[in-house]
Amino acid sequence: MKIAGVAIIVLAVVLAVVPMFTDCQSAGRALTLESGKQVPMKCHWTGLAELGLSLPLAPVGLMMILSRRKESRRVLGITGMIFGVVAILLPTLLIGVCANPDMSCLSIMKPAEILAGVLVIGASLGVVIASWGKEKDLE
Repeated sequence: MKIAGVAIIVLAVVLAVVPMFTDCQSAGRALTLESGKQVPMKCHWTGLAELGLSLPLAPVGLMMILSRRKESRRVLGITGMIFGVVAILLPTLLIGVCANPDMSCLSIMKPAEILAGVLVIGASLGVVIASWGKEKDLE
């Protein structure tokens, strides 16, 4: 369980840090409106959402490390799987990234976020499977 908890903490950091350096705004690109105002592209908002997702995911990993009860680990594993699914959905269906294949958000950020989400799901599923069964009576 400790290995899975550490992996989830590391993946939460990846989910938070990768978009900071691979979204279009970090490369100095933005959408220019007819009025001349520049606004961030949708990959920027995906990155912010991934940051917001990683903030509660890291404590889930920490609680997996510290938890001693199977029931708690099972619930934390299910929670981690949900966060992993959302991490995949943000760059694919919910917000998305730029459609231009030359943009780093499409070639680097999106695959990295999807991979991190899949790994979070895998580690969390491992925790759920390992914690399956009845809790032993402590009496």
